Amino acid sequence: MKPNLATRISDFFVNYFSLNGQLVSQEQAEQNIRDGVSFRGTSILILILAILIASLGLNTNSTAVIIGAMLISPLMGPIIGVGLGVGIHDFELIKRCVRNLLMAAVFSIIASTLFFLISPVNEQHSELLARTSPTIYDVLIGFVGGGAGIIALGSTNKGNVIPGVAIATALMPPLCTAGYGLATWQLNYFFGATYLFIINSIYIAFATFIGVKLMKYKGLPADSGRARRVRRIVYTLAVLTMLPSIYLTYNMLRESRFTMNADRFIQHECDFPGTQVLGRKAYIEHGEKHLVITLIGRALPPDSLHLALAGRLKYYGLAGTDLSLIQGGAYETDNDKPTAISDIYALTQATISHQQSVIDSLQAVLRIDRTSAIAAPEISPELKVLFPKIKDIAITTTVFASPAEQSVDTANVALIRTHGRFDHSERTKLAEYLETRLKLGKVEVVSL
Repeated sequence: MKPNLATRISDFFVNYFSLNGQLVSQEQAEQNIRDGVSFRGTSILILILAILIASLGLNTNSTAVIIGAMLISPLMGPIIGVGLGVGIHDFELIKRCVRNLLMAAVFSIIASTLFFLISPVNEQHSELLARTSPTIYDVLIGFVGGGAGIIALGSTNKGNVIPGVAIATALMPPLCTAGYGLATWQLNYFFGATYLFIINSIYIAFATFIGVKLMKYKGLPADSGRARRVRRIVYTLAVLTMLPSIYLTYNMLRESRFTMNADRFIQHECDFPGTQVLGRKAYIEHGEKHLVITLIGRALPPDSLHLALAGRLKYYGLAGTDLSLIQGGAYETDNDKPTAISDIYALTQATISHQQSVIDSLQAVLRIDRTSAIAAPEISPELKVLFPKIKDIAITTTVFASPAEQSVDTANVALIRTHGRFDHSERTKLAEYLETRLKLGKVEVVSL
């Protein structure tokens, strides 16, 4: 009898996700993990050198250097060892891994602190700042990365998973940032980066523990009560570590939503004829929302403008936002201070006026040239009737220079070729006709 559709679908997924024949023995996997737990001799020297490389990368804001340091770092070993120890009830392994991890973290922070104390460059770059505000996403990165790591260590085909996990979870940069915080005595950097390192370490170990259980590794004989207490501690640490990140994530999402609403408000409500939005600043400080809008162009009545815009804030989710308007160099609220925007405004207006003057001059020249180009063909039929002696005519605008007076003069010239003699009176009549017909200034008629 043919299997039904549900059975076939189930068999399809089981076939693709089955680990049968793809895992090494528990003894071999344990040995691979235990070999990376120790932090003595070359391991600690490599760790310190990796910290210095990562510090240089953060100092110069070089992503490539930071990635190289994460590949060199041996920090993953004791973290995965903690997860293995919890999973197989090897409490001595847990103690050794925690001790080695603490020593590695302390040595790393000391090395990075000394580096930033003597470094001539102490600017705050984006790669540094990104590691001071961990969120729930960092929790997920640590957990998923740890899961990938334990599967790779237990698999016959490890590939490049472990280096990839080291890069994704970014264990080194937070320790460097913590050292930077101590060196510059900015404790918000120190605590934020240390918290990120703790998140990564705990959730890599937690994912390793779950992976060990799913792969059904056999535990060592141990006191069941003690094993329960250890698991309870692991679960408690995982939850307590996650809680601050949830709060930080909430703040991040709130600020992001506030910024998006502010952009929508400016796009729809700040569209004024002759006035443009030069810039905006939307931020939350001490729980209060602030929106500063800088306008340039024609000045608008400040009181009416502020009243009108403030009344529209609630329709964009911005109720209670402190709105400040700057135009002409000064804030349009009582509590704000004037800025140098007036200088920018004056410079911009002068530039616009100069450019407009140049544009007007060029347009006038173009009009004259266009008039000269089309004038002769346009009036040729009329000249044939009014001045039958004219055989050819060319109308142009030329510049006369006077060497004696060192001056120049622009003149309209009509060059004609005629049948027979074209006397002075006829040339005068032709000049008057051209001046009136083509709406030009004085026209000089020259007979060739």
